[in-house]
Order: sequence, then C-alpha cells, then structure tokens
Amino acid sequence: METNSQLNKVAQITILFWLMKIVATTLGETFGDFISMTLNLGYLISLGITALVFIIILLVQLNCKKYIPYVYWLVIIATTTLGTEISDFIDRSLHLGYTGGSILLFTGLITTLFLWKKKFNSLNVFPIISKNKEIYYWIAILFSNSLGTAFGDYLSDVVGLSYLQGAFVTAAIIIVVVVVHYATKINEVVLFWLAFIFTRPFGATFGDFLTKPTAKGGLDLGTLNASMVALIVIVLLIYLEHRRQKIEQTIYKL
Repeated sequence: METNSQLNKVAQITILFWLMKIVATTLGETFGDFISMTLNLGYLISLGITALVFIIILLVQLNCKKYIPYVYWLVIIATTTLGTEISDFIDRSLHLGYTGGSILLFTGLITTLFLWKKKFNSLNVFPIISKNKEIYYWIAILFSNSLGTAFGDYLSDVVGLSYLQGAFVTAAIIIVVVVVHYATKINEVVLFWLAFIFTRPFGATFGDFLTKPTAKGGLDLGTLNASMVALIVIVLLIYLEHRRQKIEQTIYKL
C-alpha cells in the first residue's frame, strides 16, 4: 500500500528545492522580458501567451497521480514567467505602479492563504494529495511569484537600488528567514511563504543583472542568452531532483 508521501504531488522542501526555485525565477524573469520586450509583443499579448501556457501545463500537473519533477518544475517556471508579465502589466499597462501592484498582489496572496486555511484547516505545503488543495497551492504560488517580481522592480525603480544591490537585499532577507527558522519556533508555514516570496525578487533582480545594459549596472547578456544559461542550469537541477527521487523510491522498496 502506498503512503501519503508516495502519493504526494509536489516537491519536498530541501536545499535543492530552493536552488531550483531561484534559478526558475531567474529564467522566468529573463524569458518573460524576452517575450514582451525583445520580441516586442507588448504586455497584454505576452500576458495572454504566458497565461495560456501556464493553464495547459497546470492541467497536466493536476492530472498527474504523483510528483513528477519535470512537470512540477515546468509549472513553477510557468508561474514565474506569468508572474513577470502580470507585474509588468499592472505597472505599465494599468499604471498602478510597483507600489500599488505589490499591495494588490499581496492582498491576493493573503486572501488565497486565508481561504486555503479556512477550507483545509492547515497551510502545510507538503505533502499535498488532494487536487482541490493543490489548486490553492498553485494560486498562492502564482500570487507570490507575481508579488516577488513587483517587489524586485520596486527595489530598483522606486527605491533606486542597482540590480546587484537589490539581489543582495533580498538575499539578506532570505538569510534572516533561514536563521529565524532554526533559531525560533515561528510557524514554518509562515517562514516558507516568506522565503518563497523573497526568492522571487532575488532571482528576478539577478536576472535583470544578467540582461540589463552595463550603463544600468547589468552585464548586458541579453534576454535570450541569459534565458538559455538559466534553462541549462534548471535542466541539470531537475535531473538531480529526478535522481534524488529515484534513490528515495529504491530505498523505500528495500
């Protein structure tokens, strides 16, 4: 008989998970900018394209019976790419600004978590077996990735930090969350979502650092080249995650 952990449909929270999350957010930022800016499709069309891709991949994930690394991480990448387009659309098309956009997205995230908690009496993110709970999980992830994008842009465009400085600020926040996790008894679910939100602007600001012109403090690699580098790294990490899962399954069978 299969255990709950075997029937689980989402990634286990490990160091590898956070590394993959950061690289996925970098890829989402650079590829999102490639679609809207480099291809010059505009924010509304780019939003429609990335939303459609997200829905298709999400439906595949929801119909999987178990956690499949490459499907799960494709959804994560899709949420980071869509999150980039949502944030840019709110700021540049709706003209709400990154401050207003951050407040709007934060409200959406808190509302989702409130409804999740009310329905299931828990916000545990692992394991997740129920499809209904998984839907809340992905909605919360989409809001948190969009919020992280808006916050990262807020640091650079409103506060005036360089892209590298923004990455250092968000990295410092992540380190504080890790220290608090090990040094206090603060609810782990709260810390998870804090870390999840702030790994997004860390990856986003690092993505901007790779792509933006040197005059703006970037490396000027271009959105396509930076996306290819991030894609290669995330494929390697997904392979390592797949190997880790296989080893766990082998140990269980023994």
